[in-house]
Amino acid sequence: MSGRRSLVWLGLTPEPERELPRSVAALRAPRRDTAAVPPELADAEHRRVQRLILRGTRRSWLRYLAEVTHLVTAVADGSRPGDRRAALLAGEVVLDHHHMLIGLPGPGYDSTAADRSALEEAVRALRTGTTAGTDSTGTSRTGIPASVTGAETTHGTARGRA
Repeated sequence: MSGRRSLVWLGLTPEPERELPRSVAALRAPRRDTAAVPPELADAEHRRVQRLILRGTRRSWLRYLAEVTHLVTAVADGSRPGDRRAALLAGEVVLDHHHMLIGLPGPGYDSTAADRSALEEAVRALRTGTTAGTDSTGTSRTGIPASVTGAETTHGTARGRA
């Protein structure tokens, strides 16, 4: 490795490496149940994470976490079927990771602001059993039922974008 390559991003906790592969494999799998994830899918995801940590860069790692964020938010807002427990675990791990970026040099914390916001909403929805972008009655923050706004099925609407 080059002495010029910054490895400070590797100083974060090991939870992403330990906890993300199985959850992400469950979110990528066609089945909805974490217990039903074929071991080969979980192993492949583990190898991908390991490869990113051993040979990747901060940029490639954050790109991977952005993919995970998309999977989590899609399950939370109902635009993608998936195991909500796996989505919650993955969302919490990535959100914790992104919060810790504030202590590292570089643009990581600022560059993940939108993902942090989306994950906070998704984690809240996954914990409460609601759809992201709506309250427990299925009403969007604008007061319009989610069935009218499309927040339950449209990823962009649920995150507040047209």
